[in-house]
Amino acid sequence: MTNNHSVDINRLNAFAEKMVHEKKTAVGFPCNQNIKLADFYHWYAVSGLADVAMNNVGDPRKPSLFALNTHEFENEVIDFFSPLYGFSPSEAWGMVTNGGTDGNNHGIYFGVHGLSARSQIKPILYVSEEAHYSIMRLCDLQGLEMRQIPANIRGEMEVQAFEQALDPSRPALIVIAVGTTFKGGIDNQDAIDEVLARKRPVAVYRHVDAALFGGYLPFTEHADLVSHFVRKYDSIAVSGHKFFGFDEPLGLFLTTNEVLAMQNPFRVSYLNASVPTITCSRSALAPLKFWWQIHKTGVEGYRRQAELILKNALYLKEQLDEIAYPAWKNDISNTVYFQRPGDWVMKKWSLAPYEDERLGGKLAHDIVMRHEGMHMIDHFIDDLLLDRSGESDPELCS
Repeated sequence: MTNNHSVDINRLNAFAEKMVHEKKTAVGFPCNQNIKLADFYHWYAVSGLADVAMNNVGDPRKPSLFALNTHEFENEVIDFFSPLYGFSPSEAWGMVTNGGTDGNNHGIYFGVHGLSARSQIKPILYVSEEAHYSIMRLCDLQGLEMRQIPANIRGEMEVQAFEQALDPSRPALIVIAVGTTFKGGIDNQDAIDEVLARKRPVAVYRHVDAALFGGYLPFTEHADLVSHFVRKYDSIAVSGHKFFGFDEPLGLFLTTNEVLAMQNPFRVSYLNASVPTITCSRSALAPLKFWWQIHKTGVEGYRRQAELILKNALYLKEQLDEIAYPAWKNDISNTVYFQRPGDWVMKKWSLAPYEDERLGGKLAHDIVMRHEGMHMIDHFIDDLLLDRSGESDPELCS
């Protein structure tokens, strides 16, 4: 580190070059690399906003006493997505979060307070063992009793096991996974509801974790899987840096005004007497980027993108079948999981490891996002064939 306060541009440029190169083969994690924000950042710089400290603290639906915020754009983002998730405009409340975990944190927190408004008995949280690990962390953070329900071979909650674990004498906070982390399993909401109707817990709150699938499902014929109107869930969390393609973690949290009314608003006078969010200071830039993307893409653009990733995921599965490579894909999923290849393939393609003895042990998966087209898939298949023959990538050996 030099002492003249200069910036090492050469180092930064080398880092940027490495990241731009690495993103071309990053298929093992659900980060959409097809990001189109250069125009936004150009506007952001020349407009002067790059030198303004904005903050979306407080309830975005209420006037803020701190004028430097983007609440108006945040509300338009929520108003755009609310009907897509089956909320009527008059009943919806939401915010742009700093990611899926933030959305899940609010879903669990709002669920606890919503249930406590109906019962003084402490709830139990039920979640599939293959749901996102954030749920386990958040249960620990919020001091909740959690019962992890076994998942079937497709990664879906075992409903019979859920029924056996359900204690009807206590409120039930159920986290429903619409797209589990590794296999892309979707919990059977109809079957879960049938169990709840039979066993009738003293109170129920349903939070949907749809971090990845919640991005594209509203733009497909399967939109009812994430529809509040159809499924009657209480809240939903969706990630923005997955399907939608942002350059940093952000997301959406949606619920109803009825649920919001059950929360402790923590009346802070200098914030217009309402702070229902767990996060106090919140990004003002994230809603602005989301608003920008909505207007650049539109519903039809998102629909084409959703169709493309599902088409390419099917193509990947077909190519794996063609070379007799053990692989699986759930319906309505852009996630293909398969026998784990060699370390050099894992590293080159940024694949995520997993183990399931029911499927032969060591596995990996490819989450087909918008940057992974058929040409890239063909290269991936070539590497699997090379690996299976006992060879390594010539580029890695040179």
